[in-house]
Amino acid sequence: MLPDSALTVKVPGKLMVAGEFAVLEKYQKLVVMAVNRFVFATLKESNENRLSLETFDLNNMTWQYKVDGVHVKTSDKRVKFVEEAMTVVYTYLKEYNLNPAPFHLSIRSELDDASGRKYGLGSSAAVVTSVVAAILTKYLPEKPSEKLVFKLAAISHVKTQGSGSGADVAASSYGGFLQYASFQADWLRGAYYEGDSISALVNKDWPYFHVRPIRLPAELYMCIGWTGKPASTHDLVQGITRLKTTDVSLYEQFLAASGRAVNTFLDGISGEDPSSIIDGTKQNRAALAAVGRYANVEIETPLLKTLCDLAEEYGGAGKPSGAGGGDCGIAFLPSRESAEELMKAWEQSGIKPLDIVGSEAGAVKI
Repeated sequence: MLPDSALTVKVPGKLMVAGEFAVLEKYQKLVVMAVNRFVFATLKESNENRLSLETFDLNNMTWQYKVDGVHVKTSDKRVKFVEEAMTVVYTYLKEYNLNPAPFHLSIRSELDDASGRKYGLGSSAAVVTSVVAAILTKYLPEKPSEKLVFKLAAISHVKTQGSGSGADVAASSYGGFLQYASFQADWLRGAYYEGDSISALVNKDWPYFHVRPIRLPAELYMCIGWTGKPASTHDLVQGITRLKTTDVSLYEQFLAASGRAVNTFLDGISGEDPSSIIDGTKQNRAALAAVGRYANVEIETPLLKTLCDLAEEYGGAGKPSGAGGGDCGIAFLPSRESAEELMKAWEQSGIKPLDIVGSEAGAVKI
């Protein structure tokens, strides 16, 4: 093996900032950020195809590409996301008559802490994106575009998971702060199964998908706190989805309230007005708490409520990040001093401030 044959790509995790749950509907805007916690995918030329998932202590598993896709020799179901991502990107390369030589792909994640505590930073999406980006970077003649990495990762994630907005994949692919609208999982699944090829699906317009980089004003301070309780996104989304069928008017009230909140937040971004961003955050918190009550699911747990209330006491605003029910909350404060005071108050209340900041880059070769 040549000493320079190894290639490593790092991919950031994500935090949802505004517009959760509503983003699952057409044209609903969401704000998501990439964070400086990463998944690393290392690809080395090898005598045979191998896969190692270091986080799960699954090492040197052999795999084959057959007509119906990549098959990893293991009964461990945790390889499914990686197996599907490899299938999608391998099929894409073969459609361009690119036939990768055998390789050993190793994946390592730092999205959870050393004890395995999950912070809700989007691990499966970041892993899928890292697989796609590493293989494309190695075998395409030119650097893959962010959009290509995103689309292939989104296809494989939806094929495996069956649902989701893709916002976590977008953060991992593009990096930075993003305004995002979902491709709609039902549309993408249908387009995949009805289409002739993955390359044709990648090259066509995705009608509902939208992504645009945005930037927070310099005089606004963001704090991230972890409540110590992992959330079940699946259960919370199921609860909100039930509301959609049992009480359409309440669900539509939530969509309208979320839309107003995100627009207020984005007006603050475009106008570089911290007070509008803080107002939008308060509005979004209220919309999420209301839909949780309507659907009888606990989006704002007692500790997330404390996190948000304390942010307001210090002149800012807080809200759950992502599905709620635990995991992280975020807060925006008008000064560094108030942000520092807030984090001290969080610690006294049993909330762990995380030293996480944004990652400007998405998937990059290192």
